[in-house]
Amino acid sequence: MHKTGDVILGGLFQVHFFSSVPDLSFTSQPQQPTCHSVYVLGFKSAQTMAFAIDEINRNSNLLPNVTLGYTLYDNCLELGIGFRGALSLASGQEDQIVVDDTCVGNPPVVGIVGDPTSTNSIAISNVLGLYRVPMVSYFATCSCLSDRQKYPSFFRTIPSDAFQVRAMIQILKHFGWTWAGLLVTDDDYGLHAARFFQSELSVSGEGCLAYTEVLPWDKDTEELRRIVDVMKTSTARVVIVFEHPSRMIHLMDEVVRQNVTALQWIASEAWTESAVLQTPQYMPYLGGTLGITIRQGEIPGLREFLLQIRPDLHHNTSYGNSLVRFWEFTFQCRFAPAPAGWLEGGGALCTGQEDLGNVDNEYLDISNLRPEYNVYKAVYALAYSLDDMLRCKPGRGPFSGNSCASLQSLEPWQLVYYMERVNFTTPFGDQVSFDDNGDVIPIYDVINALWLPDGSTKIQKVGEVKRTALKGEELILDEGKIFWNFESKKPPRSVCSESCPPGTHMVRRKREPECCFDCIPCSEGKITNKSSSCPEDFWSNPQRDHCVLKKTEFLSYHDPLGICLTAISLLGTFICAVVLGIFIYHRTTPIVRANNSELSFQLLLSLKLCFLCSLLFIGRPRMWTCQLRHAAFGISFVLCVSCILVKTMVVLAVFKASKPGGGASLKWFGAMQQRGTVLFLTAIQAAICTTWLVSSSPTPHKNTQYHNDKIVYECAVGSTVCFAVLLGYIGMLAFLSFLIAFLVRNLPDSFNEAKLITFSMLIFCAVWVAFVPAYISSPGNLADAVEVFAILASSFGLLITLFGPKCYIILLRPEMNTKKAVMGRGIVP
Repeated sequence: MHKTGDVILGGLFQVHFFSSVPDLSFTSQPQQPTCHSVYVLGFKSAQTMAFAIDEINRNSNLLPNVTLGYTLYDNCLELGIGFRGALSLASGQEDQIVVDDTCVGNPPVVGIVGDPTSTNSIAISNVLGLYRVPMVSYFATCSCLSDRQKYPSFFRTIPSDAFQVRAMIQILKHFGWTWAGLLVTDDDYGLHAARFFQSELSVSGEGCLAYTEVLPWDKDTEELRRIVDVMKTSTARVVIVFEHPSRMIHLMDEVVRQNVTALQWIASEAWTESAVLQTPQYMPYLGGTLGITIRQGEIPGLREFLLQIRPDLHHNTSYGNSLVRFWEFTFQCRFAPAPAGWLEGGGALCTGQEDLGNVDNEYLDISNLRPEYNVYKAVYALAYSLDDMLRCKPGRGPFSGNSCASLQSLEPWQLVYYMERVNFTTPFGDQVSFDDNGDVIPIYDVINALWLPDGSTKIQKVGEVKRTALKGEELILDEGKIFWNFESKKPPRSVCSESCPPGTHMVRRKREPECCFDCIPCSEGKITNKSSSCPEDFWSNPQRDHCVLKKTEFLSYHDPLGICLTAISLLGTFICAVVLGIFIYHRTTPIVRANNSELSFQLLLSLKLCFLCSLLFIGRPRMWTCQLRHAAFGISFVLCVSCILVKTMVVLAVFKASKPGGGASLKWFGAMQQRGTVLFLTAIQAAICTTWLVSSSPTPHKNTQYHNDKIVYECAVGSTVCFAVLLGYIGMLAFLSFLIAFLVRNLPDSFNEAKLITFSMLIFCAVWVAFVPAYISSPGNLADAVEVFAILASSFGLLITLFGPKCYIILLRPEMNTKKAVMGRGIVP
């Protein structure tokens, strides 16, 4: 198709479905390929470009005083044909066209609208890009064409497959379809879509592909049968297809032959609304298809323009054979001379006077303008770029020396500059501009193929996918309008493995996609189908479906063991108080005075502290109790053992003083020396405790090593060395007391308290020697219980062995509580 003008725009359209390659034996001049099977929508798109240019020429505000013309070629969905047409447009080597009676020539082609296919666009842009000839495709979606280094002058008014693929993934995510099959055409359009789809699914983690098959370019029956067998046996109920309508027919023929139903089809924009697939033969299978399609627009006046064409009004120099073939296809007639046998077979002759207004086909349907709307925007993008260029003011231009481009010396790359910056709004209200990659603002409609009971088909819009600055890719669906071609009339379920129930987790199957897994029970401490671990202070419940707080364990005042130890501690404290009261009441009696009453009082007070310090080991450990418990224990027991040690030394000194010449020994063990010795020995322990608390203080600790489902609260000793020194110092004093008492055990009866001290220290040492291994091997709160038991046992041992016999004499044998009895027979009868 051709129309003359001051500036010519080229166009590449698919007006025929198929082509026939001529004989290439080169024994005669090669003939051009012939095209057949008219594609009505392709012819309609070409007519839309002609309408847009006509409309621009009538617009006095756009390109005033400039007339646009066009030269349009048919690519017949064949790379070679489309490539030849593009080179002819760019180089001016197409057949000469008679412009008028006196002028024969080819006005320059400054830009090309097309090609509709990605493969053709890639090949053509590789060449035209070298010369920076602007090319605006209205249907090529391959994401590879966004590479500005390879295709510097390529633009498009349709979003790239990158956005289309993400839109499809949004649909899969919306309906929970994590298991789908992918079928792609064997060209750049399909192969790039497949790679991008797999990449996006991998990154997003929204699903897996059950299979990916490349559909044959030709009608390879065996390969198609194999692919349909894969679809039939797969558990995936969703099939995504990137294919051209003419080749989609081959696939559907095999689907019909094998009667493969119950599939949810998702269609790419290439075949979503193709009328050749909306037939009673295919719709029982394709009904309910969800498709991504180009945004619908409105073009006022287009229908009237489409009705104007007639074969008798246009010569071959303008329309070539395309209008003749379209007319013959539309009215099922043939122009004279008719092919042999046509009339005999009942065929009609075309007159050229047939009325297009009476024809019910896609050509006159302007209610659903999608590719045509993209063509319309592509033509206007070139026109507005030319207009911006021609409005340039000399001396303020963008080119070297602030120069402007002129129509007479226009270079294609100068138009590319303005194409990159074009920005306009269509009469329909859509803004058109290109980003740095030559892509438009992405937006797609989501349509649904509705199969009506009467056998007719309705394509309805059910949503849209668009990119916004705030939300990114946003899917909006009206689910109530969607027709589902299933008995349930609901969306199908398409997953490889059902989600794991609570209490189980996924285990990937070997050599299968990550969406295929088995569910096994979660181990302790883990929950949900992701088998995620519970937080530190939580544990899984028996059903393994949520986390619960771990049980806490410590030596509590409410536990039976804690209650018993508390009662024993308080009992020991009470007994100490009673004994102290008895001693104070009978402080003037010989039995009390004979055994250094002051040290006895100090010893009873220290024993009371020993009993009370055990209470610090009961209850939930806190910082102050952890720091105080061992310090109080260590100082109390050193005070107690120091008193016993001094008593033992006093017994030894008194015995020596009773011998001739031994009186001097008592001056070293007067009351002041006794108090000073006790204070000094206790101060050493206090210094040890202070060093411990300052350097590495005991702290509360949550121990989970003993039980996974319990938290054992305990006091971490901080410094094991300091703890060992504290115990070692007590042990050293106790051993020294035992040793001295043992040496003087055979003194006369009047001084035989040494025997009681020997026996008490023997009990004390036995308890604490047994304590060490028991403490180390006891887990959790039992370690505190062992320490409390050792404190109570050793305290009761000292209390009973040292004060039991004396209380017996004071309370039950008062006749023995005399000076004579004490000096003559001893304390114990």
